[in-house]
Amino acid sequence: MSSQRPFRFGVNMFVPGSRREWSAKCRRAEELGYDVIGVADHLGAPAPFPAIVLAAEATERARLTTFVLNTPFYNAALLARDVASTDQFVDGRLELGLGAGYVKAEFDLAEMPFPSGGQRVQQLERTVTTLRGLFEDPEYQPRPAQPSGPPVMIAGWGDRLMRVAAEHADIIAFPGGWASPTGDALHFASTAQMDERIAYVRGLLGDRTDSVEFNLLLQQVLQSTESTDGTETPDRFLSLPPDAADGPEDPPSVVTGTPEEIAQQLKERRERYGFTYFTVMEFNMENFAPVIAALR
Repeated sequence: MSSQRPFRFGVNMFVPGSRREWSAKCRRAEELGYDVIGVADHLGAPAPFPAIVLAAEATERARLTTFVLNTPFYNAALLARDVASTDQFVDGRLELGLGAGYVKAEFDLAEMPFPSGGQRVQQLERTVTTLRGLFEDPEYQPRPAQPSGPPVMIAGWGDRLMRVAAEHADIIAFPGGWASPTGDALHFASTAQMDERIAYVRGLLGDRTDSVEFNLLLQQVLQSTESTDGTETPDRFLSLPPDAADGPEDPPSVVTGTPEEIAQQLKERRERYGFTYFTVMEFNMENFAPVIAALR
């Protein structure tokens, strides 16, 4: 399905390193043309909100997102305070990414029970509605810089989560597949499976379809070893999981070829699925930059 919404490009950054190194990486992402800098939420990695505030100090225009918060870890009222304060400190550049949590080992490490998938989705919905209600209250303090709070992105794959996203999200993020029950493996979606998910979500959105942005997390960017002018480039091919392809087709979350070929693949994904916001991992940040240039 075609969309007239312009492309946006994000990169999910890994924070480890010094303050100077983190700031330099964020500046580099902005220089390369990325529109959004994301920070994930995993135990064993730095906390997202301090990292986002420092990223704002190092950059000028890039939006900043939690991609995505492990929502069951948070009390909604306390999270609202952190979100509003962070939005203030980054001058309204915050986008709030939320997920239902999926890695059982992280709950075990935090000595927290690992609820069922349905319970985690219910908590995510309660959190979204609490945040919306607080930010829409003119008496609420601290005030976020954005009048009704930052845009909300909800990421996931299953039916229950997609129903919540269709009702509440400004951005719906598709991770390109689904996690195993304990979160220790990712199964890549085929083109047919992505077709089904998009159709399902569009049916839920109804009249909201045109107002909701679709994000695709590109799990891998595989550039060919030969550029369009025939000169050799470094081999950046990495192995994929055994279920990464559905027959002869690459899964939608994997792009391959020269920058120009990948740019065409993203146009096709926009036409077929409505994806206009694409996010890559930090290890593909430099690799993907020529694709951004080809689409600008």
